[in-house]
Amino acid sequence: MHVKHIRRTQKDAMNGKRRPSIVVAGLILSLMLVLSACSGTSSTVFNSGSDEVSSTSTRVPWDYRIVEGTVGDLIGGDMTVLPDNELLPNDNNYATGDKIWTLQFMDAELTTDANQRNDIRLSSWTTIKSFKDQKTAESDLTNLKVIVKTDVKLVGVYKTTYKQDTRHFAVVELPTGNRIKQPIDEKRYAAMEKQEKVDVVLEEVHDFADYDLAYAKFRGWAD
Repeated sequence: MHVKHIRRTQKDAMNGKRRPSIVVAGLILSLMLVLSACSGTSSTVFNSGSDEVSSTSTRVPWDYRIVEGTVGDLIGGDMTVLPDNELLPNDNNYATGDKIWTLQFMDAELTTDANQRNDIRLSSWTTIKSFKDQKTAESDLTNLKVIVKTDVKLVGVYKTTYKQDTRHFAVVELPTGNRIKQPIDEKRYAAMEKQEKVDVVLEEVHDFADYDLAYAKFRGWAD
């Protein structure tokens, strides 16, 4: 496979007789100190190297969805929501049997290594809010998941060939700093070879508790 990659006083007689023992002891002590220093240096160098290639992790908002449910038991100021029997605050004074819609949230732990490779761990769905009707629920959803068109940095393009099968890829850097690889056709590859920025469609997923915290997902090319 051919790959095109993208473009560190003297002593008395008695003391004189004891001198060899003192010299030997001194040599042993010096050797121990040297070995200790070397050991310490090796450990320090290893740790330093490890820090340079260590990965970084951050938690980001990942997705939302609207789910239809039914009010179950009323427990004080709370209620259960069927079918999953989740416990939620009964903020809208629902009655047992009422049809409601809930907003569910998922976040992700994003780990990026020194080579900008991403590993994503998704959380389970968490119900955060209830609505009396689906239209209101979806209105909230559109404010939390926003589609935008913008230009982003093109890190580069490359192609791979294996058994006469050639595939083309583009690597772009999103506004949130994460880099993604996307397959492209040969025509787009040729058009992008000398570009520094490209137009894309992104979905910005905002955190419901801190709207300024958002994560951008690639949704396609704008042209």
